[in-house]
Amino acid sequence: MQRYFVAPAQFGAEKVTIEGEDARHIARVMRGKAGDKLIVSDGVSREALAEIAEIETGLVTVSILELLPMTHEARIRVTVAQSLPKGDKLETVIQKCTEIGAAAFIPFLSERTIVQYDERKEGKRVERWRKICKEAAEQAHRNIVPEVHTPLSWKQLLQSFSGYDAVYFCYEKEEGLQLRSAAAPWLASLPQEAAAKVLIVVGPEGGFSPEECRLAEEAGAVSVGLGPRILRCETAGMVAAACILYESGEMGGA
Repeated sequence: MQRYFVAPAQFGAEKVTIEGEDARHIARVMRGKAGDKLIVSDGVSREALAEIAEIETGLVTVSILELLPMTHEARIRVTVAQSLPKGDKLETVIQKCTEIGAAAFIPFLSERTIVQYDERKEGKRVERWRKICKEAAEQAHRNIVPEVHTPLSWKQLLQSFSGYDAVYFCYEKEEGLQLRSAAAPWLASLPQEAAAKVLIVVGPEGGFSPEECRLAEEAGAVSVGLGPRILRCETAGMVAAACILYESGEMGGA
């Protein structure tokens, strides 16, 4: 069944309005008609089974049939911080990590970032990333659309570490402590239904420098490896997010 996210203001007590591209998708692509059922969510606290009441140009009105439980989100909120990679790799990271269950994304600039960052043009890229995230959240039947932040500097990212319960710095030269060994005992120690915020930090194509590793650890991160194989930068975030969610029991783990 098709799922659509709307702004909270569009979600009323009995009816919900769907606008813009989503309304056009219902009318033109899905060829929706009165009586067709779909799921609508405000991305915060309300989700409902609804049926189409009226289709106008650029606007679809649906009637709420039943409020649904918000049960598709993980109690461990995983944020993936990814140093800006080349091409459309970040789009892949956002799409796949949204399907896996990540709660937010932070693009950032690091020492070995290859792409040329142009703040004037970045607004359109962020808009596209957020659109990809929304579509992936709908496809994966998420209750929320993960937040996609505007890119941060390395210094800004380090300053954000204090806002998380755990920060794991993925470092390809870390031959000792592995992510599972670091995360599993901590996750197991959390109370049964306790929520927690975890930040996973992934470097660009060239990885992190030793100095960046030192600074990250000083800011409170735990430097970890992801196994004996070297992963591509767009793969590392997916593996790390899946590992954290599995160990928290979200995927049938502990």
